[in-house]
Amino acid sequence: MGMDAEGLLASAAINLGLALVALSLFSMLKKQPGNAPVYRPRRMAAGDGGAGLLPLGHGRLTPSFRWIGAVFWLSEEDVLRRHGLDALVVIRLFKFGIKCFTVCSIVGVLVLAPTNYTSEGRADIRRSNSMELFTVTNVTRGSNRLWVHFSCLCFISFHVVYLLHKEYKEITRRRIEHLKYHCKRPDQYTILVQGIPRCPDHGTYGCYVDHFFSKHYQTYQSYQIVHDIGKIEALQKLASSIDKQIKRKRETRKCNIWQRIWFKFTSEAIDIQRQEEKLKDVQQAIRLLQCENMLKQKEVPAAFVTFKSRLDVAHAAEMQQLVNPISLVTTYAPEPNDTIWKNLAIPFWRMAMYKIGVFVAAFLLTVFFTIPVTAVQGIVQFEKIKRWFPPARAVQLIPGLNSIVTGYLPSMILNGFIYLVPFAMLGMASFEGCIANSQKEIKASNMVFYFLLGNVFFLSILSGSLLDQLGESFTHPKDIPSRLASAVSAQMEDVYEITYDTCGQYWPRIHHYIFLSVTLMQITMIGLFGLKSKPGASFATIPLLVFNILFNEYCKVRFLPTFHHRPVQVAKQSDELDEAEGTMGNLDDAISAYMPPWMRPTNLESSSVQPLNV
Repeated sequence: MGMDAEGLLASAAINLGLALVALSLFSMLKKQPGNAPVYRPRRMAAGDGGAGLLPLGHGRLTPSFRWIGAVFWLSEEDVLRRHGLDALVVIRLFKFGIKCFTVCSIVGVLVLAPTNYTSEGRADIRRSNSMELFTVTNVTRGSNRLWVHFSCLCFISFHVVYLLHKEYKEITRRRIEHLKYHCKRPDQYTILVQGIPRCPDHGTYGCYVDHFFSKHYQTYQSYQIVHDIGKIEALQKLASSIDKQIKRKRETRKCNIWQRIWFKFTSEAIDIQRQEEKLKDVQQAIRLLQCENMLKQKEVPAAFVTFKSRLDVAHAAEMQQLVNPISLVTTYAPEPNDTIWKNLAIPFWRMAMYKIGVFVAAFLLTVFFTIPVTAVQGIVQFEKIKRWFPPARAVQLIPGLNSIVTGYLPSMILNGFIYLVPFAMLGMASFEGCIANSQKEIKASNMVFYFLLGNVFFLSILSGSLLDQLGESFTHPKDIPSRLASAVSAQMEDVYEITYDTCGQYWPRIHHYIFLSVTLMQITMIGLFGLKSKPGASFATIPLLVFNILFNEYCKVRFLPTFHHRPVQVAKQSDELDEAEGTMGNLDDAISAYMPPWMRPTNLESSSVQPLNV
């Protein structure tokens, strides 16, 4: 039994009310000076954090929505210049969603809903006044109105393909321009080398790297070996935390006379002295770990290698260096701030074990998530619950409560559980050994997508029928595809939720997700037309599915390589621009950028003891 009109209206009203409350709170909170670090961190870093703040009594405590219009007028060039290509990808994704769902909504409201509503459907649906009157469930078997659904499916599929091709082409062009003109970042001149053999003469990794690349690449500049000293990072974080505590207590002492008196007659002064002594001990431990002999003992077979030319970077990153393909493995270096240093020390064989472990953990999470999904679908199927559990009929005694329970409560519970999934997947991806935070986040987004696809979509559909069809499905396994198709027309509502500039590396994954969604829609419609005794429409949908798959293969050949590689043509043109500007070979920033955190001075002000700067 689908959701009735009252449940749908209750859900829409509650969601609209919560949206207005959230927008109002946002518009007021962003005006408060105390929230400037949250809403204006870039302006504060630039020194104009007070811009845009209103004095008290000038609308600071009243909500306003003029900022929404300003967001829509923000140009893509401004986004690209200020925030990078990844932010532009997100903006274009929202615009893509608006274009796509606007057309789908118009088709659904003006074409499909009237077609379904005016069909001579099932009598039980009309008696119950269910929202299924507006769905394909109300269309009788063999009805020619199913060809209207097929026509709309074709229109929407071609519209999505057109939008995807347009976006992929535009973002590819933006990526090439971004690599060529807008960036002179350290990672453009640096590669990451892993699996380094030891030098046969000196027995060190760094010596082998220096000899090999100076011999084979004319523009080779220098290397930075990687060390496995994870304890230093923890000590540096501890030292920074202690230093902040000391500063905060010193500032408190200067505030007013009563706090100075309190500070004088309490143990605060003794606490500061103890913390200063602890800070000196921590810094001394850091200094000992940073000594040259200790670093040599902790070298691992990985290094960042810097070149003077982007062209040689492209050659070195793309080509196999040694006869043994798992020795001296080269890849493009991640952005320095994007690098996960501790994972660079993980050997290849252990990485494979980590990937298997993460896959098993994600699979188990998907399996255990069936419990809340089934429970939520049980709330949606409230009529069945009332038959099996009569005390649940008490909900009907309170006016409007039944609509809230069936219309809003299921989506709220499901979305509450789904909100925790990205954090769980991000934690799992952290254990896989990704060398960059962006790689970790892309991996987590992949797991979240397939989790939602395999669990929230399929399992919510199946569990909706589980209450009364589970036994029949097992006795008639050949009917499961048809049952899946018939359950699609019955409310789901999923909520989907960038800090590093990967030059648009997120877009191929977004394209892949949209492609899979369209493919799933077409496969479902094939089953639906079969269930509705319209085999002609099912067979006619197959060429549409084939066209969608061929389009995806075309995108893999035409656009995807540009996101996996850096074209030699673009690298050469960028080098020529640097040479014309006289900036060729100015790589001091690139060389120092890949100095590991444990080899950098901590610059703490509370103590004169400073770690050794190797």
